[in-house]
Amino acid sequence: MRRIGLAVVLALGLFAAADGAGAQQVGKVWRVGYLAAGAGSENQTNLNVFRQGLRDLGYVDGQNIAIEYRWGEGKYEQLPKLVDELVKMNVDVIVAANAASAQAAKETTTKIPIVMIVLVDPVAAGVVASLARPGGNITGLSHIGPELVGKHLELLKEVVPKISRVAALGNPANPGTAPQLQEAKAAAQALGLQLQAVEARGPSELDRAFAAMTRTRGGRAGPTGYGVD
Repeated sequence: MRRIGLAVVLALGLFAAADGAGAQQVGKVWRVGYLAAGAGSENQTNLNVFRQGLRDLGYVDGQNIAIEYRWGEGKYEQLPKLVDELVKMNVDVIVAANAASAQAAKETTTKIPIVMIVLVDPVAAGVVASLARPGGNITGLSHIGPELVGKHLELLKEVVPKISRVAALGNPANPGTAPQLQEAKAAAQALGLQLQAVEARGPSELDRAFAAMTRTRGGRAGPTGYGVD
């Protein structure tokens, strides 16, 4: 949650840079585009922190800023259309809430500042050149490094020593899934675990995915998930 607040600070700095004036320009109503691949109902906690962070810095939706929300509802193919809507509205900055949103924004505009949040590995996803020098019109923060997935499996092995099989649930359309799955496979091999990769592109495929886990489940293994929005 603190990372989201920091991303807001970055966004405000970009507002000033994009406008060529101070961030507290009198009478200016900044237009913020908020783009996420999931549903709004799934992001209320993050949104509350996002809005509170803005209020703490003197920005109130409906007063000196106007936030335009766009939700992919789990349909990643809709993101280019949604970001295009924000571009046509001439928003001052786009806040991209995950890797797929950041990619869609990057591919749509090279002029509007983009602030990425909650990305697993923006470098591996091809969103930025590096964390130190992202380049272009994108900046922001990474949520978690894929190398931590291995630590997750190590902790699971400590808690359940007799575990022999682990299911990794991920959305193949999410750019953050591949690097996490790669790390999970390497960690599983080192720990002597059999890893089952299961895909689900949205809520409608979850029942099928968990059924697949159950069919091949061995020992005391249970499902775990990586890269799911």
